[in-house]
Amino acid sequence: MNKRKKILIITLSIFILIFFVLEFIPRDYNYNYDNVFMKETEMPILIAHGGGNQEFPDNTLEAFYNAYSIDERVIMETDVNLTKDGVAILSHDITLDRKTNVTGYIGSWTYEELLSQKVDFGYENPVEDRKLSGERRKYTNYEGVEVTPLDVKYPAGVSPRDDKVFLVTTLEELLIAFPNNKISIEIKPNGSTGIELLNIVVELVQKHNAFDRIVFGSFHVEVFKEIQKLKEDNVIPKTTMVSPEVYSFIKFYCLYILNLDFLYKDEIAVLQIPAEEAIFFTGTKSLIKTAHKKNIAVQYWTVNNEKQMKKLIKNGADGIMTDYPHLLKEVYNSYNK
Repeated sequence: MNKRKKILIITLSIFILIFFVLEFIPRDYNYNYDNVFMKETEMPILIAHGGGNQEFPDNTLEAFYNAYSIDERVIMETDVNLTKDGVAILSHDITLDRKTNVTGYIGSWTYEELLSQKVDFGYENPVEDRKLSGERRKYTNYEGVEVTPLDVKYPAGVSPRDDKVFLVTTLEELLIAFPNNKISIEIKPNGSTGIELLNIVVELVQKHNAFDRIVFGSFHVEVFKEIQKLKEDNVIPKTTMVSPEVYSFIKFYCLYILNLDFLYKDEIAVLQIPAEEAIFFTGTKSLIKTAHKKNIAVQYWTVNNEKQMKKLIKNGADGIMTDYPHLLKEVYNSYNK
């Protein structure tokens, strides 16, 4: 028994020694340029999830104007999908059933049809398998109040697009409306449609000279790989900022746990990760510190309660994504009193 104990102690000692030696191995940067998504003050950057979809309808220009009225430095987080005629529009879903007064896949509608028919993106409908499954319900905010485009506090010189209807919003409209704000763009479709949409988005970002304020993201491996290929082929700048797809983040997390993060080589600039504590908590000081050593900014989604917001502030998060921009701003303001 004593011999077994000695062997166990020696083995554990070796592993502990290796662990601490690994800690001193230099960490190469995953992003070798100025990372504009790193926070500049004690407070993380406020990120409006879909524009702040508990205050105004998800992924509408009006929601983003509302978020801007709360914090002019806000990062706009949005999802993009592709219409039948090749226009990148803002939408979390690939169908129109949940968020509008019409039905069908976005890819079966043209942008002109959505606009000319005044399709209203101000709904919160029940759906099953992406299809309407009950009576349509007009959108109500976190206070249970129906809102219209007239309820938004617009910047000087900006007028509502419509008095009642939340019209379809294109990615180009968002880029034009907020020329100084950082924008997080998630490519929603997968496969060939996702890659086609990525190329359309790249053209728009190029047209508006916005690569220095955009981070590209997708849950899909093929889209993530295509972004990297575009960088390698010099189609887009080497400085283009990217967040990892699911498997890339899992790889990062596993290597981080094993203290082997120096082996993580994916060219990403921003970790966009969930803050839930169901299985494990990713919002630790240690994880954030590890990412920072590799020049990776860390953003958390979707954070909607004060306790979690304050924990992430304390632990050093670079950005907090929320459905309630006004609530997060109030939390930030409370630190300045």
